[in-house]
Amino acid sequence: MAPLSPRFKRILVAVITLLGLFAVYKTLELDPLDKSSAGSLPVRPDTDSLGVPPSRNGTNSEGKLNAALVALVRNSELQGLRSTVRQLEDRFNWRYHYPYIFLNDEDFTEEFKEGIRSITESPVYFGKLPKEHWGLSPYVTEEKVKEALERNRDRYLYGGSYSYRLMCRYQSGFIYKHPLLKDLDYYWRIEPDVHYYCDLPYDPFKYMRDNKLVYGYTISPVEKPETVETFWDTTRKWILENPDYLQDKSFIHWVVNEKGRYTTCHFWSNFEIVDLSFYRSEAYESYFEHLDRAGGFFYERWGDAPVHSMAAAVLLRKEQIHWFEDIGYHHPGYSHCPKNPEMAARCVCGGGSDYMYRSMCSRRFGEVGNIFKDQVLELAALPDKK
Repeated sequence: MAPLSPRFKRILVAVITLLGLFAVYKTLELDPLDKSSAGSLPVRPDTDSLGVPPSRNGTNSEGKLNAALVALVRNSELQGLRSTVRQLEDRFNWRYHYPYIFLNDEDFTEEFKEGIRSITESPVYFGKLPKEHWGLSPYVTEEKVKEALERNRDRYLYGGSYSYRLMCRYQSGFIYKHPLLKDLDYYWRIEPDVHYYCDLPYDPFKYMRDNKLVYGYTISPVEKPETVETFWDTTRKWILENPDYLQDKSFIHWVVNEKGRYTTCHFWSNFEIVDLSFYRSEAYESYFEHLDRAGGFFYERWGDAPVHSMAAAVLLRKEQIHWFEDIGYHHPGYSHCPKNPEMAARCVCGGGSDYMYRSMCSRRFGEVGNIFKDQVLELAALPDKK
């Protein structure tokens, strides 16, 4: 065969080079997260179990913790929840695909289910609340509850709302008992119609585990005193009756000052990341039962935020509680965005997002520390000072 001419060789080399460059270009162009080239998402079956074994804060077969993002929602809140899920996927969960668990006191509609499935590749589970978990406490009477609702109707927000009180009681003492949460070690509570301002380049569940943290929050406001008039008095009685449940040290000074006055500071529990072994503990169960028997969820308006916060402050040490300063967050009423330049570089925040740098409760969190068990008991023995 006749030898190739130099000119033909040059042309052949150029063609091969161009083909190679084109192949590299197509490889770089293909985004593994591009859903448009992957066809429709697989339909996820409804299920009543996550199907993962308890891990005691270990990881499952995919290297993730047994954790989920959880919300108690209504069918009417679909669009607000779609917005929340889309933000969480964009800011955090596209890396990890932690499951979502949505709970409702009614059956979810197919429109709701498909509306959520269509915007995430992460597993999604839908559950209905057990009837025994959602309803009037056995320790109160309908007649007295009606009287309380009427009396408080115009005193404060949700003063006359029965359903709001059902929600607060459920979030305080039952959500972690739902079958869909039974195998979880951690949960991240989420809500519809909120905003997440910042990219989160790490796994907060693993951060909690690795740093031996139990409770994580973003915003800490004060509660309206009218809604919790007998809350501290009821709590201090439980402390005095159950000293064995206390650790050697407690962070109670954040919620009760040196004079025995309730500060009303609390972690805003519409965002919380929690080691669920805390809520499942004998101490927490005893405390919730004591509160439920007192009737304050219905006769007053004890919210799950002050309940969770008081329990955390009384039963935990300061170093077990973490402010996720780098998670910029807005829930109607308050906003937080980090000022730290390194954190802020990952955020897009609106105006008025500096609440936590002005908050009395945030300032107090930094100023006070743990006190010893005997000091806690002395504090609880002081008469309640309104």
